[in-house]
Amino acid sequence: MAKSEQMFVSLDLGTTKTCVLVGVQGEQGLEIVGVGTAPAAGLRKGVVVNLDSTVESIRQAVTEAEKICGQKIRVVQTGVAGSHLQGMNSHGIIGVKDREVSQSDVEQVLDAARAVAIPMDREVIDTIPQQFFLDDQEGVVDPVGMSGVRLEVDVHIVTASAASLQNIYRCCNRAGLDVRGIVLQQLASSLAVVTAEERELGVVLVDIGGGTTDIAVFVEGAITHTASLPLGGNQVSNDIAIGLRTPMEAAEKIKRQYGCTTTHIVDQDESIEVPSVGGRPPRKLPRQILGEIIEPRVEEIFELANRELHKSGVYDQVVSGVVVTGGSALLPGTAELAEKVFELQSRVGFPAARGSGFEAVNSPVFATAIGLLKYAVQEPNSGRRGQGFKGMEVGSFLSKLGAWLKDFF
Repeated sequence: MAKSEQMFVSLDLGTTKTCVLVGVQGEQGLEIVGVGTAPAAGLRKGVVVNLDSTVESIRQAVTEAEKICGQKIRVVQTGVAGSHLQGMNSHGIIGVKDREVSQSDVEQVLDAARAVAIPMDREVIDTIPQQFFLDDQEGVVDPVGMSGVRLEVDVHIVTASAASLQNIYRCCNRAGLDVRGIVLQQLASSLAVVTAEERELGVVLVDIGGGTTDIAVFVEGAITHTASLPLGGNQVSNDIAIGLRTPMEAAEKIKRQYGCTTTHIVDQDESIEVPSVGGRPPRKLPRQILGEIIEPRVEEIFELANRELHKSGVYDQVVSGVVVTGGSALLPGTAELAEKVFELQSRVGFPAARGSGFEAVNSPVFATAIGLLKYAVQEPNSGRRGQGFKGMEVGSFLSKLGAWLKDFF
């Protein structure tokens, strides 16, 4: 690839990891040409609690991505999550000036919908149109160019703590990055793992991260409800550390290698080796004990998510069921447990991305990062545009990435 192309970079600030993806939009579509991941210690439940640690984690992930793609990263698209986020539905109405809806009319009606009382310590991060109404016609997707005298819109407004947003900007700036925009993380994840058909029929996205579980409910192609739970994969690891009396680092490894969310899929004779604390020798325990520790916590997460679904008032309209993504979604039995709790068909959401380089990050772990990258491409006017980029050969990228992932994991 010899010619200059549009470069986009996503930055996923997680509780357990910081991930950077670099993509270029060319004639063959979107290509992943750089990946960087670093352990995160400066965020807790989606909120920055240590600036220096977060900045260092960002720098490490950016450096790794730059080594693979061979280019300097300056501008990123990032996301926000956490219990400080609040979603609300609103309605706006205006009169159409020239009896033909223009883009200016659409912007005005969205501004009218945003005219709601918001506390001084909060900021609007996204206004998501659900449907437009033109005179007596409802369900209009794009009213521009249509004739009418009254334009209305239903929107979903997401607000966040202004201090939390400023801390994200500050961390990125101190790491030498310019933020082109901040996106709701569950909206980004949905772009990666939820299909257009599922959104149209009605679907629930449950993104289980390290410190939070982010929820988004879609009906007729639009978000109708969002929520964030202060529980995630870290709580599962903590339960394992306490239940098996093992160090936290060992508990995380045991969860990834042997963890499951339903005990009936485990052979009764199967055992695992569990490191002890204080220099004591390791012990052998039945693997079923591990499942008995994990299952109640994941079931609790799903029950709280199910409560949010019922709170949205659209349970009966969620025809497509539940899509579970995030690192903890890889635990065997997750989809089966979700079906039991929600009483809806469920599946694990893998990124539905095509193009060179995506096979290297085809995992629920990268759902948010891939979604942020796709959002940057689909919404180029949401912030600053990417810089010019002289691409590298994809084969070279994959060989570098494979070697790096082997060293990192």
